[in-house]
Amino acid sequence: MRKNLFEMESNFDDAWISDNKEKPKKAKSREIKVPQKHQLHFAKEKRRGKVATIVKPFYLETDELKTLLKTIKKKLGTGGTIKECSLEFQGEVEDNLRVQLEKLGYRFKS
Repeated sequence: MRKNLFEMESNFDDAWISDNKEKPKKAKSREIKVPQKHQLHFAKEKRRGKVATIVKPFYLETDELKTLLKTIKKKLGTGGTIKECSLEFQGEVEDNLRVQLEKLGYRFKS
């Protein structure tokens, strides 16, 4: 009988896992800061020919970050999303965004 080509002396012990789709989760150690302790900065990216304004890093709970995003989106009249510890907004809204965040007590790097 012919030996199977795929069993070339492989060791399938208990530590072997066939599901490679599971990725190990990173341990996030994010400290929570009050708005006055934040040092935010802006970044702009061009995506598919359009500008996206990014503000980061935020040190808030996920729920607080979602409510902050929702209020700012309403005030600016633009779309946006949360990516990791940053907020991304559609369009070039840096000036208005800075004003709204400063009203809420956030600070920026010079």
